[in-house]
Amino acid sequence: MSLPQPFQYQGSKRTLAPLILQYLPISTTRLVEPFCGSAALSIATAARGRAKEFWLNDFNKPLAELLALMINSPRELAKFYAELWHGDHADALEHYYQVREEFNRTQDAQLLLYLLARCVKGAVRYNGEGLFNQSPDKRRLGTQPETMQANLNAVSALLRGKTIVTSLSYENVLANLRADDAVYMDPPYQGVCGERDSRYFAGIAFDDFVAQLAVLNLKNVRYLVSYDGRLGSRSYGKPLPAKLHLTLVEIEAGRSSQATLLGRDEMTVESLYLSPALAEELEVVPTMHRRRRNEQMQMMEKPVPYGKAKIPKRVP
Repeated sequence: MSLPQPFQYQGSKRTLAPLILQYLPISTTRLVEPFCGSAALSIATAARGRAKEFWLNDFNKPLAELLALMINSPRELAKFYAELWHGDHADALEHYYQVREEFNRTQDAQLLLYLLARCVKGAVRYNGEGLFNQSPDKRRLGTQPETMQANLNAVSALLRGKTIVTSLSYENVLANLRADDAVYMDPPYQGVCGERDSRYFAGIAFDDFVAQLAVLNLKNVRYLVSYDGRLGSRSYGKPLPAKLHLTLVEIEAGRSSQATLLGRDEMTVESLYLSPALAEELEVVPTMHRRRRNEQMQMMEKPVPYGKAKIPKRVP
């Protein structure tokens, strides 16, 4: 099944979503993502009819606002993007930096869509002041408007009328769960970035996150967490502690791009933790999902020829 993807987002679980969904309760009424990013898992869940409602949350407010526009105003957002993409400008590289500067000044979520479509490898980066600072990919202009419109329409069709979008702290979200919720969490990996992930304005403290999970256990909340992993023999991220009584599912996610460039046969393995309540309901035991050697994740779309553009008038 081909899933709509309006923009690339480094760290997205889009390619792993079908496997992760094997561990989503059949009785899911609402799927909650406190660190939703590109909402890849919710999109996959909706496409397969595995939940009736969705709560998307991300502390990155413009990103949350962009998701809300994608769901509720796809036609207007697609029009804005098309005007930006098709516009005539003397220097497309300079134009990207102008759009980036305008976004950092206004935090306009419509501009963020263009930046996400144009930036290097879909890798969102923010500096210490919370300003978007990723460079443009010089090989490509970004998703063509016709494709973008189709993706936006498809996401809207899947999530409109059954999704709420917020920009709260993850603690706030976890404090307001319903008894029948299932929660998927893909927080910043502390092993990669310490207390801060450049995809976010701030990271999360390991001990605080563990404490939040302990509270969820006391409430018998059904949750899944993507948190740490390893590359070859090297681990990244501190494993979640045994005292939480989580069930670990390891997933081979393919060779890293760096390993491929260096000619190394190192497999990236990601960790998926299931809460006690969820593991008991699904009768899951610790598992390793291995990947066929000739199977590799497709991380980027086919490059689009480089071109020129200008900023259109904002959609009200």
